[in-house]
Amino acid sequence: MVTYNPKDWIKLIVHFHKSDTLRILFPSILLLGFITAGVSYLEQHFLKDFLPSNLTVFHQISGFIISLVLVFRINSAYDRWWEGRKLWGSLLNNARNLAIKVNALFPEEDESARKEIQLLIANYALSLKEHLRGKTAESLLTYSNYFKKESYLNAAHKPNYIAKLLTAYLLKYLKKQNNHHDDYLFIHQNINEMTDVCGACERIKNTPIPYSYSIFIKKIVFLYIITMPISFGLSMGYWSIPIVMVMFYAFASLELISEEIEDPFGTDDNDLPTDEIADKIQTNTTEILFP
Repeated sequence: MVTYNPKDWIKLIVHFHKSDTLRILFPSILLLGFITAGVSYLEQHFLKDFLPSNLTVFHQISGFIISLVLVFRINSAYDRWWEGRKLWGSLLNNARNLAIKVNALFPEEDESARKEIQLLIANYALSLKEHLRGKTAESLLTYSNYFKKESYLNAAHKPNYIAKLLTAYLLKYLKKQNNHHDDYLFIHQNINEMTDVCGACERIKNTPIPYSYSIFIKKIVFLYIITMPISFGLSMGYWSIPIVMVMFYAFASLELISEEIEDPFGTDDNDLPTDEIADKIQTNTTEILFP
């Protein structure tokens, strides 16, 4: 995720990062400019007497409709991005709360048990982060006698495997310490909510925008843009070249941005900072359990 100062207008305008839509679309914008120039030349010199003078009416009406469709498109994509951010914020809070409760229930001198809990909480965040990217994260995790690498790699659903180990370890430890049974219920709530976060993230990841809707938007934007040179070339002449190029940049950029943020768990510049949040979970739980 790109970190920036939203108040620094000049820097934002002149800066082009690797996922900037102008950088991505620049070859297509140039090609469309040449096509528009050619169409404008033909209309001005050869087809002027054969074309109606009010060709722009269609684009004036349809442009408003396409704008509404694109607004709905980017809003639905941003809703998915923002929901993902709230879920990872919830994961961070639940990890902190779980560590705070463990700190209150586990004796300070029992460092091995505290370390095992901290390791499992941190590993859960790292495993979930990579699970949503279709990876296993085995090189990022810390292993122990209780949490073995071989068993982790053999697990079909790796975040669930860590949650299962965490639940079993807590239950076994509290039973051994003869704690009140309400202590486990008190501490188990946060593990349930961490698993709920995993399921909600998988729902976002595995349920993209409906295929027919996505294809329809791409087709209608393409038809709108590709017919603009014909519509504006006659009435505006060569001024239609920058107009068509700017309109294409605006509409195509909205679709590109929507495609990027509707799956917010990857490594694109506009995706969620899951790496930073996972590192923060590891740091915060260590500070809580080992003050």
